[in-house]
Amino acid sequence: MTRPPLPPFDESAAITKVRMAEDGWNSRDPAKVSLAYTPDCQWRNRAEIFQGRDRIVAFLTRKWARELEYRLIKELWAAHGNRIAVRFAYEYRDDSGAWFRAYGNENWEFAENGLMRQRIASINDLPITEDQRLFHWPLGRRPDDHAGLSALGL
Repeated sequence: MTRPPLPPFDESAAITKVRMAEDGWNSRDPAKVSLAYTPDCQWRNRAEIFQGRDRIVAFLTRKWARELEYRLIKELWAAHGNRIAVRFAYEYRDDSGAWFRAYGNENWEFAENGLMRQRIASINDLPITEDQRLFHWPLGRRPDDHAGLSALGL
């Protein structure tokens, strides 16, 4: 199985890869998202460290059960060879109705077939009020005409 674009990444291919990842995560479908990763992919997400697609599915299932109305924007930070660095922000509410914006950075390493074999994420949550929300598109893929992180001043 291959998942183009394939490394080594130029800027255009890296931007495409980042948008594909954003679209996948905005689907909030753990099984679908897990297919972008190698079967033995290594993850570090906040304080959790684990490996493998089954663990990715379990993690994302838990995540999206807690993070309601999840909307994510990713932006390319840098790319070189088979590695991409990304910054991102997402908004969600918890089951009590409190809103948050999470900010983070990810470092990605890809196998030759274009599947991600390592993901390292550092994330911080900021409580926000509902009127501070900036991500208002319907759940799912961010519309092409919706501003990205830099345009939003994030």
